[in-house]
Amino acid sequence: MQSLKVMARLLEYPTAELREAQDAMVAAVLEDSRLPRQNKEQLLQVIDHVCDGDLLDVQEAYVGTFDRGRATSLLLFEHVHGESRDRGQAMVDLMEEYRSNGLEIDARELPDYLPLFLEYLAARPWDEIRNWLEDIHHILGLLGERLFQRESRYHLVMDSLLAVSGRQVNRQELARIVASEERDDTPEALDKVWEEEMVKFVDDQGSSCSTGGVVGQRRRELEQTQTIHLSDQLMTDVTPRQAGRA
Repeated sequence: MQSLKVMARLLEYPTAELREAQDAMVAAVLEDSRLPRQNKEQLLQVIDHVCDGDLLDVQEAYVGTFDRGRATSLLLFEHVHGESRDRGQAMVDLMEEYRSNGLEIDARELPDYLPLFLEYLAARPWDEIRNWLEDIHHILGLLGERLFQRESRYHLVMDSLLAVSGRQVNRQELARIVASEERDDTPEALDKVWEEEMVKFVDDQGSSCSTGGVVGQRRRELEQTQTIHLSDQLMTDVTPRQAGRA
C-alpha cells in the first residue's frame, strides 16, 4: 500500500529531498485504490503544505509539533507504556516482528517510531496492515485530536490512517479528553521538565554524557545516520482533510 509510504515520509522531518519527491507522493496517493477519496484530498493538502511552503518555516513547525513534549510523540509505545519496563519488552517484540519478515534496521532508531512502522506495513499484506492499524487506532485517534486542537495539518495523516484501519473513534470524547489535558509544549511546561530531570554531564568513569531530556528528542535522532534495509519493492517509487473536521 504505497500511500502508507507517503504518510511515513510526511511524518518525518521535512527535507529538500522529500520535497523533490512531491510528484511521486501525489501519484502514489491518487493511485491507491484502498484510500477513500476524502482522505486522498487530505493527504494532498499535507503534501502541498510540506513541499510548497518555505522549507525553514515547515521545519520549524515540525519541530514545534513533534519535538516539544511527549503528547504528540511519534514513538507509539510512549503513549502506551511511558517509561515503564513494559515498553522495553514491547520494543523487543516489535523488532523481532520486523526481523522475522525481512526488515533489518541499520540505524539507531527505535522500532516504535511511527514513520518506520508505516514503512514496514507498506510492504505487508492488506489483512496484516488492517490488523496492525486496528491495534493502534486508539493511539492514532488521540494523536490526531491533539494535533487538531493544536491546529496542525499533521492531524490529517492520523485521520487517513484511521480510515485505513477501518475503526471509528469517538471524536467528541477525544476532544473532551484532550481539552482537559495540560499542554506539555509551552515554555513553562518545558522549563518544568528540565528542572525535574537530572542532568548528568560526567559519568562515574569521567566520560562526558548527554542528557536524557525529551526536548529535542527527534532532533538528536535525525542527526544519526538512518539506513534501512528493506526489500526492493519497499525501496522503489516514493523515497496528506481539510482544515476542519469532516
